Amino acid sequence: MFLQLLTLASLVLLPLLFFFVFKASSQPKPKTSNNTKLPKSYPIIGSFITLYKNHERRLPWFTDLLRSSPSNTFTLHHSLGKHFVVTANPTVVQHILKTQFPIYEKGNTFRTTLTDLLGDGIFNADGDNWKFQRQVSSHEFNTKSLRKFVEQVVDTELSDRLIPILSAPATNNSILDFQDILQRFAFDNICRIAFGYDPAYLLPSLPEAKFAVAFDEAVQISSDRFRSLPPVWKLKRVLGIGSEKHLRAAVSEVREFAKTIVREKKRELSETKALESVDLLSRFLGSGHSDEKFVTDIVISFTLAGRDTTSAALTWFFWLLSQNPHVENEILKEISGTAEPESAAGGYDEVKEMVYTHAALCESMRLYPPVAVDSKQAMKDDVLPDGTKVKKGMTVTYHVYAMGRMEEIWGEDWAQYRPERWLEREENGAHKWKFVGRDSFSYPVFQAGPRICLGKEMAFLQMKRVVSAVLKRFKVVPVEREGGAQPEFVAYLTGKMKGGFPVTIVERA
Repeated sequence: MFLQLLTLASLVLLPLLFFFVFKASSQPKPKTSNNTKLPKSYPIIGSFITLYKNHERRLPWFTDLLRSSPSNTFTLHHSLGKHFVVTANPTVVQHILKTQFPIYEKGNTFRTTLTDLLGDGIFNADGDNWKFQRQVSSHEFNTKSLRKFVEQVVDTELSDRLIPILSAPATNNSILDFQDILQRFAFDNICRIAFGYDPAYLLPSLPEAKFAVAFDEAVQISSDRFRSLPPVWKLKRVLGIGSEKHLRAAVSEVREFAKTIVREKKRELSETKALESVDLLSRFLGSGHSDEKFVTDIVISFTLAGRDTTSAALTWFFWLLSQNPHVENEILKEISGTAEPESAAGGYDEVKEMVYTHAALCESMRLYPPVAVDSKQAMKDDVLPDGTKVKKGMTVTYHVYAMGRMEEIWGEDWAQYRPERWLEREENGAHKWKFVGRDSFSYPVFQAGPRICLGKEMAFLQMKRVVSAVLKRFKVVPVEREGGAQPEFVAYLTGKMKGGFPVTIVERA
């Protein structure tokens, strides 16, 4: 009976909704500029019509709306009486991520949307559950042994897989999808760091590893839920049809695989009676956290965090280098002056000294953040620093993509890719660069406040080692797109380059 009622409700409501959408879509699309006004709101459906029409270009559209707001914050009526706040104001970001941190949680909407994939993992948790996982994870991340293990994993993947795979196209001038290569590289790395398991996803044959494919599908469909009306995807989940049927199968594959790894690791540790491996799973189990669901959830969360974030950042970084050869030349000078000749990417100390490269990576993530937007849900009524009223249950989204394009934060030249904005010359006469960071509320690429990314330093270590190893040997040349079009940035759970990143690889003399 319940299923019949749900089906009947969808048959009645959805046609009405799509009638409004179709009617609105036949009208000319509104132009956006710095004088853009908020879209018109209708009874019941709110601004859903305009939101739907602009869903393919929501990032630049919201950026225009935020620029047109005096406080860089606006409130929209979505539908069915629901309102949400979007901001690009650093003061507001600080308010929700730090000052009033207890008020703003991931919230039920976020947790429900991702619970099938992430369970109660750290990125989907609130309250005491989050505090406990954060404390445990923070301890494990702040160890020299983990850093050393990460270095070894990255160097092995570089020397044994990435560099040889790039050498073949450099020899025969073939085209490859560099975004796919970097995703495979990152997936192998994070699985070895998180599980102590090598999926061997980055091989010359570019295999479709079962776990990797299932994980990719699970992330994609889970991300699409945020773009769908909750009643729609929830109905599909109950009925087990369409995308939700595929998600159930993919998540089952991912979680069963993860559980198998956890059980195998438990068996190994019980037999050896000693912690021989330094991957995160072994650390959690070795420190007494043996609950299967707990360690499975948290390791899947870390796999998600490390899988696409670094590869997304590097994809756009290499594209920006191709458009700014003077920046590439500066990085090459720095690499030649820091990395050991016999090293694939330079040791930790050498990579740490790559100040200009660090600035160039920060600058690329300013324009193309791996996570374009993030949201919190208010647990009680509040008033933001700019006067915006927030009711209990409302979502407040801080728009990282838009914040990287705000003149108020970055100046009139915000559109330029300029690593020097992060640097200043040292005063000792050595003419060396000194990195000057921005506060995390103006640049929340790694979040900010109590939830700031635990893997930030690990991510920079990996990215700089990749940059050093690749640029020392190769020049990455993008294939010109049809009509000379610029690549399009699309945001799922992480940002990607639509259609991949086709390149040719040229070996340096």
